[in-house]
Amino acid sequence: MRESDIKKLNELHTLLREIEYIKYTLNGLLYWDKITKMPRGGIYYRSEVMAHFGEELYKKFSSSKLHKLVDYFEKNYGDDIKINSMIRRIKRNYIYVNQIPKKIYKEYISHISMSEMAWQEAKEKNDFSIFAPYLEKIICYFKEFAEYWGYKNDPYDALIEYYEDGITTELFDKLIPDLKKFAMETLKRIDLPKENKKQRKEFSFEKQKELSEKLLKIIGFDFQYGRVDISEHPTTLANSPQDVRVVTTFSKEEIFKGIYNTLHIGGKGIYEQDIDINLLGTLLGEVSTFALEEAEAKIYESIIGKDKNFCKLLLREIKNIFPKEYKDMTLEDIYKKVNKIEPSFIRIDADELTSILHIIIRYEIERDLINNKIAVKDLPDIWRSKYKEYLKIEPTEDSKGVLQDIHWAAGYFGYFPSYLLSGIYAGQIVASMNRELKNITENIDEENLKEIHRWLKENIHRHGAVYTPKELIMNISKEEINSKYYIEYLRKKYIELYKI
Repeated sequence: MRESDIKKLNELHTLLREIEYIKYTLNGLLYWDKITKMPRGGIYYRSEVMAHFGEELYKKFSSSKLHKLVDYFEKNYGDDIKINSMIRRIKRNYIYVNQIPKKIYKEYISHISMSEMAWQEAKEKNDFSIFAPYLEKIICYFKEFAEYWGYKNDPYDALIEYYEDGITTELFDKLIPDLKKFAMETLKRIDLPKENKKQRKEFSFEKQKELSEKLLKIIGFDFQYGRVDISEHPTTLANSPQDVRVVTTFSKEEIFKGIYNTLHIGGKGIYEQDIDINLLGTLLGEVSTFALEEAEAKIYESIIGKDKNFCKLLLREIKNIFPKEYKDMTLEDIYKKVNKIEPSFIRIDADELTSILHIIIRYEIERDLINNKIAVKDLPDIWRSKYKEYLKIEPTEDSKGVLQDIHWAAGYFGYFPSYLLSGIYAGQIVASMNRELKNITENIDEENLKEIHRWLKENIHRHGAVYTPKELIMNISKEEINSKYYIEYLRKKYIELYKI
């Protein structure tokens, strides 16, 4: 590279670092504080602050200097993998931001800050009408955004592609029928056991947090570069690969909800921490897509976390922290408990099989909302109807139904399909890893967890956003995206457990 071009590249890196400073502040630090530490009364001024940073981000991506540098490197260095990936990432960001009028974008950021608080109040009071007008406005914004961003066949494609580059409803129309059929037929074949619920005393959040920290260390989360906090909804927020905040949620009635929330966000946190630090200043020092990050979460929460050998490690740690409460629990008890099939109202509490149906319901509802086939006012009834048809259960409270997820309130419209992709990606990734590491997931112990972490870091994590999931999946599996490995993983597990 010529000296003049090195100078141009350094200028581009400087601009991108300034953008990253704002992104990490807005989406990482400020949001983390908002959901973990901020007093409720602080939301009004905080929404102004977040809208300001959103506007500053908009200005940075609108910079003519940035656009000129991108055009220059696209024309002259389009064959360089890293530069090409960087240009793709920049263009995705400024196309999605710049095609929305500045005034509308600022209003949207401010509205999202307020809508999250309305959602929380509505959920607490079990009153959808509190949140409904906010949701109406959010959907209007996203219908507008779809038109600004453009699409070929379905306006919902524009929202899906915001999260998953190159993925549209066309792929989901191919994947969903097999997944839906498998999940519904398997659920029908399983004789669901009735559990005798025993009365237990409350489990303190302090002890559950202690357990969570221990489990995070076991799977490879590095507390020198991360921390864990408690909030209403679990999430992972990175300020850089060297500052990763995982936010979990617990139940006072039982500990397993907290355990698997923690393993889920811990998988994401490990991905974030493993990204090559040298990718900062390129917009590539972040996860490739939300679905790939969710796939890593699913690997640690379910494929590893619900494996019988991992349950040995889990049982040991549970008995260390809760010796009286779980003194009689056996390995067989815990393995059956964490892999139990039981249709539930709450998505984040769902087992691996029924979670597929939870996501398909949300996918269908979002697509219909964006295509004007259903109205917000009818959502509680539509929600109940779909749960009755697919899962044979019907929520009577909106707090356990249409109000359970924060995603719509936070502006994550088009995000739910990523959850469906995540299982599919996880199945393909683990199948590839097992081929290379001699079925390592069949012999999980603390040493093998380190080897699994090393393989994931080398093949997935360290690359950040250099490659798309399509490229990564093809690189490691030599196949296109398909659901056969995920379905086979689930089929094998439930045949063994339920003798079906």
